[in-house]
Amino acid sequence: MNATARKTENPTQLPSSAKSGTVIALNRRPLPRLNARRIGMALITNVLPPFVVLAVLIGIWQIACSHPGASLPPPSQVWEEAHDLITAPFFNNGPQDLGLAWRVLVSLERVAIGFGLAAVVGVILGAIVGQSLWAMRGLDPIFQVLRTVPPLAWLPLSLAAFQNANPSAIFVIFITSIWPVIINTAVGVRNIPEDYRNIARVLRLNPLEFFIRIMVPAAAPYIFTGLRIGVGLSWLAIVAAEMLTGGVGIGFFIWDAWNSSRLSDIIVALAYIGVTGFILDKLVALVGSVITRGTARN
Repeated sequence: MNATARKTENPTQLPSSAKSGTVIALNRRPLPRLNARRIGMALITNVLPPFVVLAVLIGIWQIACSHPGASLPPPSQVWEEAHDLITAPFFNNGPQDLGLAWRVLVSLERVAIGFGLAAVVGVILGAIVGQSLWAMRGLDPIFQVLRTVPPLAWLPLSLAAFQNANPSAIFVIFITSIWPVIINTAVGVRNIPEDYRNIARVLRLNPLEFFIRIMVPAAAPYIFTGLRIGVGLSWLAIVAAEMLTGGVGIGFFIWDAWNSSRLSDIIVALAYIGVTGFILDKLVALVGSVITRGTARN
């Protein structure tokens, strides 16, 4: 008689609850609890140090610029003179009397168009340069030369070509931010493991399928590194371009404040620009971390 039969013939080994026909409740996994201490330590570790450094810098700034004849206003004077810009960023009193938040949104709209075009075109060109040896030899030297041209050097040419300030600013953003996307995408494509290419040959993927299913996922960490650099350059370019093209963007606001000797307004606008650039960089990094599963986190 085998072991299975012996177990079947010996019902005394079964639990009493099983013999009586009652249902045995399975142990449920406890729901995760929020660890307040861990959250507090994370906040202290990541949030407190920047605030401490910022407070120290503001204190040094206040001490250094409080004496008579200082060339820059201290933080207390900036608060007094630009109080409305700080506390009411969304006021709207006319076409040119807008809060800084509206001006930043106008600039972001231009950045979204220019950088979006640069991202699409840059990934495609980078894939071509990385995949084709002849394309790399023909295009890479040209890209290396053009990427060293400063953003504002493109502005006169774009104004002459488009005869309009808005598309000229978008072109400056595009031509400034496209180079790191191209270069990083090309490097990522060249570093695709040969096993991936062999799999594509076995599956007989056409060029479009290889681009979508193999090339882009494998080179995604490099691509998002280029996108992070590109979005930062695009934000720098739009501020510089708007100083000369006019309009209601944040760049023209700084230039107009300089012409009116409103240094406090310029300082507040610079804070808006820095915070916006920081948020843009973190957004691109977050998207890249989600898509690449953390490999493009840094």
